[in-house]
Amino acid sequence: MTTANLFDVAGHAVIVTGGASGIGLGYTEALASRGARVTMLDVNAERIAVETRRLRDQGMDVAGRVVDVTDHKALDSTFAEIASGYGGLDVVFANAGINSGTGFVGAWVGSNRPRVPEGALEEYRDERWNRVIAINLDGVFATCRAAARHMRPRKRGRIIITTSAASSRIEPAIGAAYMASKAGAAHFMKTIALELAAYNITVNAIAPGLFVTNIGGGHAKSKEVQEAFSKVVPMHRCGFPEDMHGLALFLASSASSYVTGQEIIIDGGLVLGHAD
Repeated sequence: MTTANLFDVAGHAVIVTGGASGIGLGYTEALASRGARVTMLDVNAERIAVETRRLRDQGMDVAGRVVDVTDHKALDSTFAEIASGYGGLDVVFANAGINSGTGFVGAWVGSNRPRVPEGALEEYRDERWNRVIAINLDGVFATCRAAARHMRPRKRGRIIITTSAASSRIEPAIGAAYMASKAGAAHFMKTIALELAAYNITVNAIAPGLFVTNIGGGHAKSKEVQEAFSKVVPMHRCGFPEDMHGLALFLASSASSYVTGQEIIIDGGLVLGHAD
């Protein structure tokens, strides 16, 4: 293999959970635009229809299926159908996730972040905690399990989990369940990376900082939030899904064939601290 085709993913069979919006849609576009065959799994049928049509009109080989990652039986059967149609699976992005809502402070940045009673530990509801864990951690487990069932017999594959800079950096404006779920997913990634390495299956994680997506009600789409965050991010801007394209291609392709068990933070330097 030459360096010219290290990032070649043409013909690769790919599944992206949470693939019809935000970072997942960024993964879908990154690989499909380079010739991969991508199926987006998402709970939003309307988004799937809109994005599938848009990307197909651009000549990309993209399909979509409505699946909830908390329904493990449906997830397993969907993976089996897609793998059968593609003749196997090469790359799976375990990306579906939700924000856990308000944390114990009520603003993202600034010196006067007010305490929020409903975000306090004593008021944290079981339903809220369980919903986040069911999607962000249990859903990742079920997605990776389904991927391994199709990759291990072929002795090759790429699994990429979306964690977060919040897996190692506490953000008090987000509920505790989110940090716990992402930290758990990061450690789970390392566990299965060790198990699957002998089968030429790499498992890595992408850990975004603040990206402008629909998660959390799309709060990051607010100009005020972006301006405020840009003051504390060393690169002085928020991230956008297209900022993920290069890293997604790297981890999905032969370029990363000797990289496994790694969580790569992509946050404009946020976790490093304040530079200005």
